[in-house]
Amino acid sequence: MPECHTIPCLLSPWSEWSDCSVTCGKGMRTRQRMLKSAAELGDCNEELEQAEKCMLPECPIDCELTEWSQWSECNTSCGKGHMIRTRMIKIEPQFGGTACPETVQRTKCRVRKCLRGTGMEKRRWKEAR
Repeated sequence: MPECHTIPCLLSPWSEWSDCSVTCGKGMRTRQRMLKSAAELGDCNEELEQAEKCMLPECPIDCELTEWSQWSECNTSCGKGHMIRTRMIKIEPQFGGTACPETVQRTKCRVRKCLRGTGMEKRRWKEAR
């Protein structure tokens, strides 16, 4: 028998690379080619698809905060005062992420009315002077 020679399979050129699979950060992209004709007297073992990693600018990271603390006690023992509550930043914004809102809130408070000195206290004060 005469020696058989296989004719290689015919392939189309590679397509353009696809867009990256993500809009930011790390992803993948692919390209393909097609089999134009099967190899005669043999199999076609050429790859028809390729994939590679792609990297776009970093994804925005929004600010993240803890929950609000409990309100503090009123800062005065009588009369008008204020209370505060706080929260901490867990993650700082990066790459154009949403900025952090306020981390301290203040509100008014009023404890019982402050009593003015009684007559007895005034006398003691005068005596002490």
